[in-house]
Amino acid sequence: MSYTKKRRVSEKSDESDDDNYVPYVPIKQRKKTQIKQVEKRLGRLTALKEQETGSTSEGTSEGVNDEDDDDEVNHGPKSRISLLDQHSDLKRKAEAKKETAREKILKEEEKILESVAEKQALKAVSELAKGIEYADPIKTGWLPPKYILSKSEETHEKVRKKYHILVEGENKPPPIKTFREMKFPKPILHGLKKKGIIHPTPIQIQGIPAVLSGRDMIGIAFTGSGKTIVFTLPIIMFALEQEKRLPFVNNEGPYGLIVCPARELAKQTHEIIKEFCGHLERDGFPALRTALCIGGISMKDQLAAINRGVHIMVATPGRLMAMLADKKFTLDICRYLCLDEADRMIDMGFEEDVRTIFSYFKGQRQTLLFSATMPKKIQNFARSALVKPITVNVGRAGAASLDVVQEVEYVKQEAKIVYILECLQKTAPPVLIFAEKKQDVDAIHEYLLLKGVEAVAIHGGKDQEERTQSIDQFRKAEKDVLVATDVASKGLDFPDIKHVINYDMPEDIENYVHRIGRTGRCGKTGVATTFINKGVDETVLLDLKHLLIEAKQKVPPFLFEMQPDNEKYLDIGGEAGCMYCGGLGHRIADCPKLEALQNKQVAGIGRRDYLAAGSADY
Repeated sequence: MSYTKKRRVSEKSDESDDDNYVPYVPIKQRKKTQIKQVEKRLGRLTALKEQETGSTSEGTSEGVNDEDDDDEVNHGPKSRISLLDQHSDLKRKAEAKKETAREKILKEEEKILESVAEKQALKAVSELAKGIEYADPIKTGWLPPKYILSKSEETHEKVRKKYHILVEGENKPPPIKTFREMKFPKPILHGLKKKGIIHPTPIQIQGIPAVLSGRDMIGIAFTGSGKTIVFTLPIIMFALEQEKRLPFVNNEGPYGLIVCPARELAKQTHEIIKEFCGHLERDGFPALRTALCIGGISMKDQLAAINRGVHIMVATPGRLMAMLADKKFTLDICRYLCLDEADRMIDMGFEEDVRTIFSYFKGQRQTLLFSATMPKKIQNFARSALVKPITVNVGRAGAASLDVVQEVEYVKQEAKIVYILECLQKTAPPVLIFAEKKQDVDAIHEYLLLKGVEAVAIHGGKDQEERTQSIDQFRKAEKDVLVATDVASKGLDFPDIKHVINYDMPEDIENYVHRIGRTGRCGKTGVATTFINKGVDETVLLDLKHLLIEAKQKVPPFLFEMQPDNEKYLDIGGEAGCMYCGGLGHRIADCPKLEALQNKQVAGIGRRDYLAAGSADY
């Protein structure tokens, strides 16, 4: 730099020093100044780009020569963008960030679900060892009427949409809206009419054609929707077809096997099958023989029925496996297997029992799984045992019936047993009272008897004769109240139950759905009263709250005020609620059922009462 230039610079600096003397500028202030200068430059660059792409020459000259006005006008990077556009841009970016966070959570949940999922397919050991896989479903002689087959798939979809039926799978069988069009013989139609069943329910409209077509099926529908008819009528027709072709001889059979988790449910299913078989026999059709294999009753009588040759067998897992292991009968010709309340069969320790039962089959079978509560985890695992399955879903798996008025009341622990008497005044009998523990069932039963209430009780600790007698007395209206553990909550159909009282809240929401499903059946309305207090786990209460909201029920203020630590975490899209148990008040990362299962596996704790009722009944 020349001496002249240096002198000019020094003169300017001297003049500025005289006018605005600043002894020291802090670092923060200097940084702010630098940021402002950068923003000004960016603003000018943005303005220049806009002018180059279509702005007027006048605007261009103003943008270039407006350096003197920099101190007066602040040209930010978005100075020429409207506030509405800026808001839209910020909103879009926020949603993108939220989407990324949601995807991250869903990926983490998928990993958790994968870690707890069974790696081994739900098949027989021999099939796994030999790598046997069946490509096509079993073929049957049944076909829908020609005029139904000729209808387009769009027409069938309209019917499904009308009845809120969701169907997944290849080559979906058409829905059929009458029993007559399903080609059932007159005695069956007469038997249905006698039971007050005139028109099929949604699960029957789609489920029965799927089963009659020979398809493997997962059936999910709320309690009291007629799932039992879906798998009992087709097995009767299949057994009748086999008997007509070649009559069954001694020690032959069964052709169809239905497995239930509890003795009472197995007995009820067996009686329904016997009733329809009786209608057929009285009308001149061949006699179909049935057998009931459950614990607590003489095995000698069961063997006598099997030795005469049996078409259909209804059993609980424990007694079934004991008789198969002792070679009392075989499943060599069995081609039809139904697991009622299938989620209980596969979940909570029954999975190995099911795999063992599969091992006794000698060929391909048609497999059906039914339940009101079947979380995604169970559905995915169950599909490994099925061949091109059809999934028929009426409503969300685990949703409560909309025909039940749910009332939740805060009752202190010491006041619950006394408050039962007040609750019994809500409706006329019959009334069902559920409790978690056997000792609570006995205490409530004794208290009601002392107060003059006609009551009976059942739980896993009572012998089978007493349990059967109690159920029969209650069903025949000889007793007004039945007190029970969860052995009576799965699938049992009692006539005209007016009221269900939950003495305590179950440990998981699935049991709650099954309990209240004993009332409000077949289109009738019912009432369910549940006692809760501070002793109930908060996660279960949150599940209950969201279940009430989903069913559009009244949520009490003390329950409505409950908020999880991660309320926003529940509404992230994807699978609603927990992917493991189906609860709506938590996600899989906070699932109490999963945690309890893992703890039990570590501690080796035995099965609960309602499971023991079906499995440990040798």
